[in-house]
Amino acid sequence: MQPFTTLSGPAMPMIEDDINTDQIAPLQLSKGLTPDWGALLFKRQRMNADGSDNGHVLNKPQYKSPAILVANENFGCGSSRESAVWCLIGAGIRCVIARSIADIFRENCLLNGLLPIELSGAEMDRLQALVTEIDGAQPFSVDLPAQSVRAPNGDTFAFEISDSDKTRLLEGLDEVGLTMKHESEIVAFEDKMRATMPWTQEARDRRR
Repeated sequence: MQPFTTLSGPAMPMIEDDINTDQIAPLQLSKGLTPDWGALLFKRQRMNADGSDNGHVLNKPQYKSPAILVANENFGCGSSRESAVWCLIGAGIRCVIARSIADIFRENCLLNGLLPIELSGAEMDRLQALVTEIDGAQPFSVDLPAQSVRAPNGDTFAFEISDSDKTRLLEGLDEVGLTMKHESEIVAFEDKMRATMPWTQEARDRRR
């Protein structure tokens, strides 16, 4: 997956609670085996029944290429569909900032190189107000090594992330990649098992 270090671009306000994965990725609207994930993002919310523009924030010209999505409580709830993250990334969004993020959705973000940030209280009030006021006219910046979000007026917002999750994103590692960081230890363990418990190797060979 693509590593995440820093990001700069429009921060799109969707200051709502309980935005779920079916809203984010309405798969029943997709056609074919390889849908345009970015075009699917919030597609049901973005159009009227006749297919016309309904004024959704994603339809505004300043959010044609958003980088950051700012929401409220319980973002990404609902089903475990990983395609919700694919839709966000397909539209250019590499960071979601919310007061709380659903656990499975958060893990799917980390597996696909999208940074999930949780902010709360007065700090989140201030960030949401700035994002709404600026309305895509100026870029916000996210710095993962420094663990900070920077607004166009210079205000900064620190965020927490575990060391392991930070490493995954900085190095672009999925679960297989994380495992292979320990390849030398795995090989050493296998060699030790062959030397001290050779019958286990024989049993494995017979299964082949």
